[in-house]
Amino acid sequence: MRLKQTQFVKIGRLFLPLLVGLVTAAALNLFRENAPIINFGIRVDLGMLLVLTGVLITLILGGVCFIQSRHRHHLQRTLMKYQHDTAQTRRRFLSHLDHEMKNSLTAQQVTLAYLQNVSDEAGTPRGLENLSIQVERLRKIVTDLRKLAELEEQTLERQPVAMDALLEEVLDAIQAHPNYDRRRVRFTLLQSPWELPPVQGDRVLLSLACYNLLDNALKFTEEGDSVEVRAFEMDDWLVIEVADNGLGIPEEDLPYIFEELYRGSNTQGRQGSGLGLALVQTIVKKHLGTVTVRSQIGEGTVFTLRLPTRPRRGG
Repeated sequence: MRLKQTQFVKIGRLFLPLLVGLVTAAALNLFRENAPIINFGIRVDLGMLLVLTGVLITLILGGVCFIQSRHRHHLQRTLMKYQHDTAQTRRRFLSHLDHEMKNSLTAQQVTLAYLQNVSDEAGTPRGLENLSIQVERLRKIVTDLRKLAELEEQTLERQPVAMDALLEEVLDAIQAHPNYDRRRVRFTLLQSPWELPPVQGDRVLLSLACYNLLDNALKFTEEGDSVEVRAFEMDDWLVIEVADNGLGIPEEDLPYIFEELYRGSNTQGRQGSGLGLALVQTIVKKHLGTVTVRSQIGEGTVFTLRLPTRPRRGG
């Protein structure tokens, strides 16, 4: 409706000079028996002159509007083509990277399995164990890259998701994390005066996003550190916070923390694919939400995930 009104206003402005000329000419003919005549070497009726002037201005404005419209259309098509080509290039890159790394990993795993069976007692198994860890990390990178590539084209099948139950399931699953027993993990679910509203979305993807945030907190904290998960409703948003008092993120790293394969400058030696947070951001954007981070070195980090909820009626 608003678009139609805007188009009507534009057309009205375009023909305004012609309308003014016609109205003025009609008024002159109405109130004067003989409309003024202007002599420019030829005799010209003033009313007719006004009408012709209105027509000329209208034609000029029409030409300008046409040129501007064509120019805008061309820019829009160029931008859309650029975005499409960029997305296509990125998908091809992820697909090729996935294929090449998967083949390499398969060969390494076969070799490792053979070497572990024939290794001697001179310390070779430890070297194989380290190599096995690196292979597992590469496998995780391939898996996460594949998920990112699939998310680029995936259309969400939105269903009501009970986030309180989902978070409890994620917390149950995260207990298998190797660092879980060495951290103090707490979960606070604010359900007063009513339970958390459902979120319209993909349950599997939302679960993955929450799991990745918890996994990230457990990886980048030390033994005895606290990890807190808080969930509550604020206005029309469901808010989930994952907070810790661990390493913290350097200020210069914060703008890039959600980029693919990016690892913070103070995370050397810690396992991770560098894709967990990129997956979180992609999933949250698919659900029309936001994810932000605030952090201080030596004090900790808070990731805040906001998801839109269904409209609520009263309390």
